[in-house]
Amino acid sequence: MTKLAYFPLPTDRVRAIQNGGMDAHGNAPERFISDGSGLSCRHCLSHIAAGEEYLLLSYRPFPAEQPFAEQGPIFLHAKECPAFDEKGSYPAMVKEWNAVLLRGYSRDDRLVYGTGQAVPPDRLVDTATAILATKDVAYVHARSATNNCYQFRIEAAR
Repeated sequence: MTKLAYFPLPTDRVRAIQNGGMDAHGNAPERFISDGSGLSCRHCLSHIAAGEEYLLLSYRPFPAEQPFAEQGPIFLHAKECPAFDEKGSYPAMVKEWNAVLLRGYSRDDRLVYGTGQAVPPDRLVDTATAILATKDVAYVHARSATNNCYQFRIEAAR
């Protein structure tokens, strides 16, 4: 079986946002205090604890605008947090979800039709591996199956 690597948002982009940078719409991120209800930071890929300040912003996980370049709301810790770096295992927070939406994309960042699947967390590894084995798929996005929010990127480990 192919080993997988899991990638959070790039640290340089996250630090720019945490230090006052604008979101994908050119707006300043909104600031809130977490009630501990399970919001996940897309950089450390863990929950934002009750009482912690977080940012809500629009993010586009693609290098350029194009028809398949979805953008939408994400959460980040307002203060610096370490990037998720357990490349060999998926983030623990996934185990708490009812389902995860997986979609395959090509090297030119286009959706590969027929790859989208909502699966329970215990099927993430097998499903992502199968999607990555599909012709023309270079990487997979993991998204919220209920809200479609971007979570992280999955690639075959090198």
